[in-house]
Amino acid sequence: MRAFSSSQEKPAAVKNRIYTPFGLPLPPSAPPPSFLCFPTIRERCPWPTGLKPADLYNHSVRRPDDFETYKLLSTSARVPLLTFWTASYCSTCRAVSPILEELINAGVGEEEGGVSYCELEYDSPDIMSSGLGMTYMITSMPTLLSFDRGEPQTDTKVTDPRKLKDREWLKEWIRTEARRRGGGGGGASPAKGLFGGLFGGDSK
Repeated sequence: MRAFSSSQEKPAAVKNRIYTPFGLPLPPSAPPPSFLCFPTIRERCPWPTGLKPADLYNHSVRRPDDFETYKLLSTSARVPLLTFWTASYCSTCRAVSPILEELINAGVGEEEGGVSYCELEYDSPDIMSSGLGMTYMITSMPTLLSFDRGEPQTDTKVTDPRKLKDREWLKEWIRTEARRRGGGGGGASPAKGLFGGLFGGDSK
């Protein structure tokens, strides 16, 4: 992913992406965020000069406070937050993670309104001790769960490794979640025809 100075024009392909909110306050423990400005607050997010491309890549969330920050930012921007729950022992997680990042970085879901994205390390000490996984009923690795207006969209939670490795399936899932645009369950109907009502019930 390229980094741009504030004086450079951003390509059309990245206009609706979620970019790192460097101008917004983050908790002291927060790792470098994974994305640039949310579309609705992009003009308030400065593009720092001298930033290395590596600084813009996703860093896994290891603390509940950092996750709450991501949720707050996505809710404020009316953009769904896609969360990918991983664990250090999970080989499937390591296979799926780059697929998700590639699709999101390629702009999947932008035409539908855009999405934000972060990975959560389920077995990190702070996440484990907080019971965050239990709060959102995360019972297997990996799990893909969307949040809209800060609320988990459990009807479209995905745990099936075959679906998580299927690029075309993931593309439609991302687009479906992007259509929510802070409207809760509004993203289900477009995918219903393609998946035979999959998003009306269990996506596992």
